[in-house]
Amino acid sequence: MEAAMGLMRRIPPKHTDTALSALLSLLPHHSSDLLSQVDQPLQVLCDIESGKEFILCEYNRDADSYRSPWTNKYHPPLEDGALPSLELRKLEVEANDIFAIYRDQYYEGGISSVYMWEDDNEGFVACFLIKKDGSKTGQGRRGYLQEGAWDAIHVIEVGPEDEGMAHYRLTSTVMLSLTTDNESSGTFSLSGSIRRQMDMNLSVAEGHICNMGRMIEEMESKLRNSLDQVYFGKTKEMVCTLRPPSEIVMRLPDC
Repeated sequence: MEAAMGLMRRIPPKHTDTALSALLSLLPHHSSDLLSQVDQPLQVLCDIESGKEFILCEYNRDADSYRSPWTNKYHPPLEDGALPSLELRKLEVEANDIFAIYRDQYYEGGISSVYMWEDDNEGFVACFLIKKDGSKTGQGRRGYLQEGAWDAIHVIEVGPEDEGMAHYRLTSTVMLSLTTDNESSGTFSLSGSIRRQMDMNLSVAEGHICNMGRMIEEMESKLRNSLDQVYFGKTKEMVCTLRPPSEIVMRLPDC
C-alpha cells in the first residue's frame, strides 16, 4: 500500500485514472483505501432538473449514483441514497451559493460544488470543489493553452461546538495540468498535484461558512504560491540552466 501511494504521488494527474485502475486490479484487497486516499481529476455531470452542472467525486457518490447539490437528488436515481440532515442541507445550499461567487471572482468561471455530511464525532464534514477548464476550447480566455485544467478539492472536518469554539481541519489538494502547442512556445506539457493541511480553532460567532471560507481562501493563496515556485519556478530555472546563453537572451529575456 505504501509503495502504491508513493507511485500515485508521482503520476501526472491526467494519467491518474489509468494508473488507479491498474492498481485496483493488482491490489483488490486495498481498493477501499486506494479510492479514499487517491484524489482523481474531477468529472462533471449536468443536473437536468436544475439545468446546472455539478462535480462528481467520492464524497457525493453512493453506489454508482452521484448526488446533485442543487436538487439533492441522485443521478441516476437512487431510492435509498444517503442524504444530509435538514439543518445540514440548509447550510449546504447556502455554501453552494456563496462558493459560486467566490469561484467567479477568483477563477473567472469554472464549476463549483459543495457537499456536507455528518461524521461520527457529533460534527460534520464539508467538501468544497472547483474545476476550471483553461483550454482554448473550454473556459480559457487567453487562448494560450491547447489543454489546461485546475482541480481543487478542499475537505474540512468540523468538530462539535464547545463554548462558542470549534476545531477545523482543512485538507486541500490541487491538481494542475497544462499543454501548449503553438509557434511562440512550441510543445510544452506540465502537470502535477500538491496537498497541504491546516488546523485551526475558531469562534463560531460569525458562522461556519465564514470560518471555512477564510481558511480556503488562505490555503488557496499558499497553494498558488507553492505551485508557482515549485513547478513554474523550477522549470524556468532548469531551462535557463540548460539553454546556451544566446538562446536564453532570445527566448527567455527575463531569466
